[in-house]
Amino acid sequence: MRPFVYTALPARVVFGFGTIAQVADEVRGLGCRRALVLSTSPQRGEAERLAAQLGELAAGVFDGAVMHTPVEVTNEAMRRVGDLDADCTIALGGGSTIGLGKAIALRTDLPQIVIPTTYAGSEATTMLGETEGGRKTTQRTSKVLPEVIVYDVDLTLTLPRGLSATSGVNAIAHAVEALYVQDANPVISLLAEEGIAALARALPRIARDPLDREARSDALYGAWACGTCMGAVGVALHHKLCHVLGGSFDLPHAETHTVVLPHAVAYNAPAAPEAMARVARALGTRNAAQGLFELAREIGAPRSLREIGMPEDGLDRAADLAVASPYWNPRPIEREGIRSLLQAAFDGASPHTPALPTSPAETTHA
Repeated sequence: MRPFVYTALPARVVFGFGTIAQVADEVRGLGCRRALVLSTSPQRGEAERLAAQLGELAAGVFDGAVMHTPVEVTNEAMRRVGDLDADCTIALGGGSTIGLGKAIALRTDLPQIVIPTTYAGSEATTMLGETEGGRKTTQRTSKVLPEVIVYDVDLTLTLPRGLSATSGVNAIAHAVEALYVQDANPVISLLAEEGIAALARALPRIARDPLDREARSDALYGAWACGTCMGAVGVALHHKLCHVLGGSFDLPHAETHTVVLPHAVAYNAPAAPEAMARVARALGTRNAAQGLFELAREIGAPRSLREIGMPEDGLDRAADLAVASPYWNPRPIEREGIRSLLQAAFDGASPHTPALPTSPAETTHA
């Protein structure tokens, strides 16, 4: 057993069916009395219903959350926090809304309750990505970790097939990278394999029948497990590429993760054979990268950057950005290999492991 460090993250998790009815008790448990409910514009109706359920505990609703957590939106939300004298936030939605809640917590230290309605997993992490001036930057800090996560499986039953698929693979990406990051440890590796397996068995069933309650429960449990993995040990190449593509080219978050993941895994496969064996075992396949690519096909998810709006003339810039300030990665970050990876992802080609660099001059180390 190699040496490791494991830090457990403090959070209260409430999981089940109909658990949204317990949110008022969770607000009181935090000692709060004026909760600002956050959502995207399309989910405003759900946010208003939650505010009505909270009664006098609700200070109001802010429905301006959008992808990639733009700083200007956070500033607008901060003004609303001040105007309403809110003493906590409740994020109801997916990664966009959860990211906004985290951004507010970073600036105010207000406690957070998060009610995820997708499988993004952001609610279980200490990571925040924010976009300003067309560039996305990320940071890790315990200040953005929600105090309470309320998982209500009922809220995911109406999640569309497409978003179920892509947010599910997005969650898998968290666990996959947790298996080979610098801070990987045996506790999180066990949870990562469990999370991947739960989602891999649930997502095809949801694609066939979105109202399959057992599959929805497995998927939400898997999303929690995968998000917890990322929160504990961090990320590597895959997430760096997705942050570049999302922040600089405004690509949809979950879809980008879905397309890039098999190719990032193929790139890292020679440097992380034990991690790849775990991923393959969890997927029930012989090859991790190919298994992820085929899972996307089976659940009807996009498999090319072209189909989600990436301009081909942006691939060179994306490669340059990815190697300019790389995250730690088990395999050295080599510009030619990254450019080939992005081209394959753009084309929707089967994932391929590029040749190892032949000289140190060709390699940028993370």
